[in-house]
Amino acid sequence: MLPILNISCYKFVPLPDAAVLRNTLQARASAAQLLGTILLAEEGINFFLAGHAEPVRAFIDTLRQDARFADLQPKESWSAQVPFRKMLVKVKREIIRMDHPAIVPSQGRAPSVDAPTLRRWLAQGHDDTGRAVAMLDTRNDFEVDAGTFDGAIDWRISKFTEFPPALRAHKTELAGKTVVSFCTGGIRCEKAALLMREEGVEHVYQLEGGILKYFEQTDGNYYHNGCFVFDARRVLEPSLSVSPSNTINK
Repeated sequence: MLPILNISCYKFVPLPDAAVLRNTLQARASAAQLLGTILLAEEGINFFLAGHAEPVRAFIDTLRQDARFADLQPKESWSAQVPFRKMLVKVKREIIRMDHPAIVPSQGRAPSVDAPTLRRWLAQGHDDTGRAVAMLDTRNDFEVDAGTFDGAIDWRISKFTEFPPALRAHKTELAGKTVVSFCTGGIRCEKAALLMREEGVEHVYQLEGGILKYFEQTDGNYYHNGCFVFDARRVLEPSLSVSPSNTINK
């Protein structure tokens, strides 16, 4: 097995103490010699960390001692090198910026579909009610270009704040279908699914854990090429290995 454990995780949960938490997590991560990014906001936490397995998992175990993070389930992959250059902990207005204050995921999630169920829907060509499935990619255009689900809807947005107006412009295309919003790890497609429900799209699910969880829990079928990730690995194949053309640059 490769020596470096990479984890990614998020949770929408009220964090009024985000500024204080920033200092605590910065100290813990630095003491454990982890590298990566932790984003904090009043709406929750989003993080990407890498290091040797024991300190990475010890960091998560300690984080779970806070009741707000007790159910964290990070997505895992392995690499030969740490794909980050520093350890950053930031407090931001949103852990994923949508600029749509009415969307508050901590007050109630949209329905989700797990990776094995989605894999079965795609194989049979419809959901369990017989309704056609529309895969909606909520990522930026350059991420989509690295790989996406077969036949996925791509509105060519360049940043997530463009998703709300794109939805309003294309909403009629989704009528009568089961819409599954997806993204890299789940955070954007969770907000996107909530917005679609608010805008009156009737049958909406978010892909639980995003593309990375789909790679982890299925054979990766019905997805072509790789998944762009925001670290030095750049693109991961469905095996969760680094794409040969996207090795870490020292």
